[in-house]
Amino acid sequence: MSVIAPKFRLGYLIKGLTDNIFWIIVILTLVGLPVVQIVLIYIDFPIIDGEIWNPFRVLDAMTHPERALPLVKSFMQTDFFKVAAFPGFGFAALIAAATIFVERKLLAKLQLRVGPFYCGKVEGILQLMADGLKLISKEIIIPAKADKPLFWAAPVLFAATAGAFVALIPVAPGWVVADIDLGLLAVFAVIGFFPIITIVSAWSANSKFPFIGGIRALYQMVSFEIPLILSLLGIVMLTGTLNLVEIVESQASFPWIIFMPIGAIVFFICILAELERIPFDLPEAESEIVAGWLTEFSGMMYGLVQLGSYLKLYAFAALFVVLFLGGWNGPWFYPMEPIAEVITDGVVLMPGALTLEIEGGLLFSQEMINGLIWFVLKTVGVILVILIPRGVFPRIRIDLLLQIGWYKLIMLAFVNIFIALALVYSGIIGPGGIL
Repeated sequence: MSVIAPKFRLGYLIKGLTDNIFWIIVILTLVGLPVVQIVLIYIDFPIIDGEIWNPFRVLDAMTHPERALPLVKSFMQTDFFKVAAFPGFGFAALIAAATIFVERKLLAKLQLRVGPFYCGKVEGILQLMADGLKLISKEIIIPAKADKPLFWAAPVLFAATAGAFVALIPVAPGWVVADIDLGLLAVFAVIGFFPIITIVSAWSANSKFPFIGGIRALYQMVSFEIPLILSLLGIVMLTGTLNLVEIVESQASFPWIIFMPIGAIVFFICILAELERIPFDLPEAESEIVAGWLTEFSGMMYGLVQLGSYLKLYAFAALFVVLFLGGWNGPWFYPMEPIAEVITDGVVLMPGALTLEIEGGLLFSQEMINGLIWFVLKTVGVILVILIPRGVFPRIRIDLLLQIGWYKLIMLAFVNIFIALALVYSGIIGPGGIL
């Protein structure tokens, strides 16, 4: 029996749209606005230009967005915004999500496959959202004999440690979550937590496959952390500081990779090993039947580990940019002087310079925008170089991996240190140096 499909009626479509618009307006008017007003009463507003903001001024700013710029600037300077949005977790998570999608498509092209294609009209661009919803909706299965508190805590600690790593990375002039004098030392301290979390999560599953993968991860991370730290001592000698912001500022004329190419190569190889990327993916070995220390994780617990892994990838790539590629330093993309000024309600808009200036100062400075563009371009380039080996290199044996970490890379790191000492004591670079 054939089924006759209903005919398209334009009147039904218009009626459905108008009904939806009507109910949206009614709900916003009767529920949304009262809720907003009640919430605004209990919020402590900042003092901007000697004037305390109040709920009535905020509601007025909602109808005139240009008057809300001082409040927006004040909010952007808060620790909450820096940690949650930019340059902290939100910014890093956005780059991590883009990295996952690009990696899947890149590997597909390298292996003559299609990759994500169906979920989304353009190259399967919605596949990442679909996978995220799938992980959230899937059941979390806990092994019967697992140490449940540690098993639950391990993915959260892994993602939190990756977030702490991200907080130490300066992305633009004046934009860093944690600007501390011993920033590079703090990076080493944070990196040291990853082997501990890995072995704890593997042990807590009480299963032989995760434990074998965890032991492999412990051997690998410890083996490569020593040359990783030694490869950066040359940078410390040349700059005389452990502050990451000051290290970036010291590269205003030239990046340190020019004088420290051996250190950059050693650091990059150690990055691949710390991230468990091919050819150093022995702990996980995702092409095998099991997934190493991740074998027993399921649902959003697995999703948290994957999120932490790609946050860690972004943080390591950004650290490479900060230490060896000059960070946010680079030529100007546009003229430094504004082309035009438009004055609206006391707000000066300078579109030619991509700058918003308000009474309290600059919302986005030229240096910040130009520096952010260079930082993102350099970081994306390093991430692509990290991703490519996964499609072209095989996995190496565990004995060769340990030999590379304990023997070859440590020797190269010491050679890099001797080069740095020669540059400092010859008067070429450093206090009183020629450059």
